[in-house]
Amino acid sequence: MNATSMAVAEQRIEWDRPDRGRVGMLALITAEAAIFTIFVVAYLFYVGKSLTGPMPKDVLSVPVFYTICLLSSSLTIHLAAQFLRQGSILRFGILWLATIALGTAFLYGTATEWYRLIYHEGLTISTNLFGTTYYSLVGLHGFHVVVGLMSLFLVMAFTLMGNVRSEHAERIDVLSLYWHFVDAVWIVVFTVVYLIGR
Repeated sequence: MNATSMAVAEQRIEWDRPDRGRVGMLALITAEAAIFTIFVVAYLFYVGKSLTGPMPKDVLSVPVFYTICLLSSSLTIHLAAQFLRQGSILRFGILWLATIALGTAFLYGTATEWYRLIYHEGLTISTNLFGTTYYSLVGLHGFHVVVGLMSLFLVMAFTLMGNVRSEHAERIDVLSLYWHFVDAVWIVVFTVVYLIGR
């Protein structure tokens, strides 16, 4: 072996692998996006095909305020992650709590809408095709909001116990990807259910 080949053989090649948590979250988001696509397509396929009422235009009101709440939570979670990366735990905690409050407000809006639809408008999941596809699609999204809020509450509990520090910023970024996904899906659901599907 000559000197040139020896130097090449001893040279170490560094490969910076992507973060496992980030890759796992992106894989989960991809799978969930496929599921949501199926539900959205089903809603669009069956909209207007119910043989009996009520129909979407008769009972749905556009949840503008609660949509603004949910979409604003993407900004608060992003800023919270930035403050954590800078080491400002207090600002992180305040914005994290604001994210929880905005997500909870959105969930409250969904619950009050469902209460009105079920008890005042008589629309249940078994009423007609619209009821089935509406509750399936909006309910799937609501379930994801609940899962996200549970995760946010858990992080808030760790923050209050003093266990969240700037070195956890990457994990917070990974969790915020899920929350951004939930918000992005709501834009699609809102457009399909409350704008196109009416």
